[in-house]
Amino acid sequence: MLGVIVFTYGMLTSFVLQGATRNARLKRPNPPMLQYVGYVLCGLSAGLSAMLLLMAFTAKAPFPLM
Repeated sequence: MLGVIVFTYGMLTSFVLQGATRNARLKRPNPPMLQYVGYVLCGLSAGLSAMLLLMAFTAKAPFPLM
């Protein structure tokens, strides 16, 4: 199940970045849906990275980070 989620996330990210790059090259504004999906993916990435960082610092591991 995780593979499907990672694959979907990667495809959406690739689509958003390609669309934004193409629109910037043609000097056109991004469609609102592309911009909203980009914001959602950015927020999702930031939230997941913060959660993983918190887990890394609070986990009971044989080699703690701090």
